[in-house]
Amino acid sequence: LDPAITVHTPEWLWLSTGVRSVDHAVETLGSLQSNDYCDGIADSALRLLAEGLPKVKANPADLDARLKCQIGAWQSMLPILGGVPMGASHAIGHVLGGTCDVPHGYTSCVMSPFVQAFNAPVNAHRQVRISACLGDASRTASDLLDKLIGGLGMPRSLKAVGVSEDQFPLIAEYTLEDFWGRTNPRPIATKEDVMQILQSAIG
Repeated sequence: LDPAITVHTPEWLWLSTGVRSVDHAVETLGSLQSNDYCDGIADSALRLLAEGLPKVKANPADLDARLKCQIGAWQSMLPILGGVPMGASHAIGHVLGGTCDVPHGYTSCVMSPFVQAFNAPVNAHRQVRISACLGDASRTASDLLDKLIGGLGMPRSLKAVGVSEDQFPLIAEYTLEDFWGRTNPRPIATKEDVMQILQSAIG
């Protein structure tokens, strides 16, 4: 991993794909199908990214912060490779990219906090660890993710990435076909379930 070469990466791309890695870690820690090994890796990844991304935003020449992001992004993928399924943020994100031309990193910037809020009724006990990684176990994961992502200057609503409400029915339909739509901690069984998340994210 060479942080020096990453100074040439456009800021929006670095930060938004960094949030995509945050989303990998968050959906691992929120999953009801994870395990101690994968939780530990995701915990480390999220802490590194939550520290590194704001530092790179503040000082693009901070190579130590860039290396933290690189290591965090690498670690965030290990639980997925180990078989931990992702959830609705990734499922909706796949559709937003393929159907609405939203860059892959931006989909997590928009959806991750709203999906955590949707899931909280069934996995709040898991989300406490997400909050701890983000610096305050007494606050909700969705609020802390919103603070982190907003602080990076990334888009925080579907409207901000050019998605209109008339596209929601098609997005919801396709999300139900995505394999990670079937492994969200809070079951997503109907288009109305997806629509609930999309409505919360419209902005």
